[in-house]
Amino acid sequence: MSTGPSSSDIESAKRNAAQRAVQEHFDSSARYVGIGSGSTIVYVVEAIQALKDPKISNINFVPTGYQSRQCILNAGLQDVKFDSLPSNTLIDVAFDGADEIDDDLNCIKGGGACLYQEKLVATQAKKFVCVADHRKLQPRLLTVWPSIPIEVEPLAVQKVMSALHALGSPKPILREGHIQKAGPIKTDQDNFIIDAPFPTLLVPSDVKKSLSLHPTQKGMEGKGEGGVWEAETLAKEIKSIEGVLSVGLFVGENGVQAQSRGQSAGGQKPVAAYFGMEDGSVIVRAAGPDGRVTQQK
Repeated sequence: MSTGPSSSDIESAKRNAAQRAVQEHFDSSARYVGIGSGSTIVYVVEAIQALKDPKISNINFVPTGYQSRQCILNAGLQDVKFDSLPSNTLIDVAFDGADEIDDDLNCIKGGGACLYQEKLVATQAKKFVCVADHRKLQPRLLTVWPSIPIEVEPLAVQKVMSALHALGSPKPILREGHIQKAGPIKTDQDNFIIDAPFPTLLVPSDVKKSLSLHPTQKGMEGKGEGGVWEAETLAKEIKSIEGVLSVGLFVGENGVQAQSRGQSAGGQKPVAAYFGMEDGSVIVRAAGPDGRVTQQK
C-alpha cells in the first residue's frame, strides 16, 4: 500500500526546484529581487546565499509580507518595503510559490493569506518565477486545490459571499484562524479571506475547442454557464465585486508580455514554473515570447 511522498521527500523536491530556478533566473547584478511567501521560498533564499557572491549585499529584496521579510532578514539580506521602491522602478525578478499551476501557467495563490502583496510584487516585476513541488503541477486550476482565496474588506464579507454564490461557487467560506475562538484569519492589511470553491477552471484552448465542436450551442464560452468558468474571465468577475481587494488567481499576461506591449508593469503570470519531482528531477513549464507554454525536464 502506497503512503505517498514523505515530508522530507517533499522538502527535497522544493529545494531542487528552488536551486534550478535561482540558477536560471537570479542575477547577482540585479537591484531589486522579490521574495514571496510560499513555503518553497526559504529554499530560494538558501540557494541565493549559497552563491556566496559579494554583489548580493547590494541587492534590495522586496518581501510580500511579514514572514517573507523575516526570511530575508534572517538570511542577512537587505530588505526594502514595496511602498519604498522609487517611482517607476521595476523589480528585476520575483520568486514565489503557488498552491496550484495549470498548463497555461495560471496560478492559484493565497493559501498563506498573502495574495495581495504577492500580486503587488509579481505585477511590478520584469519577470515572476514560481517554485513548487510536484503536487502543484496540474493540467487545470482547481483540479486538486479546492478553492480560490479572495481577500475582502471585513464589512463586505456577506455581500461578497452572496455574489460568489451567484457566480456559481457552491459554498464559499470565511477562513478561520487555527486557534479556537480566535475568529477569522486577518491578512497583513487587516482584511479577511474567503475561500471560494468552483468547478475546475478552463483555459482559452478549452473554450476554443468547445466552440469549434459546438459552434451553434450557447453556454460554451466559460462565462459561468453551469458554474464553469475560464480562469481569467472568473478572476475579472470576482475582482469587480465591491469589497474585494485581491483575487488569488494569477492570470492573463506575464511581465515579459506586458513589457513587449509597452506596459511598464502589470503581468501576473510567471514566465516559468519549476516543479521538484519525487524522483529528484525538476520539471519546468516556461512561456515563450508569444506566451505559448512548453514543458521540459
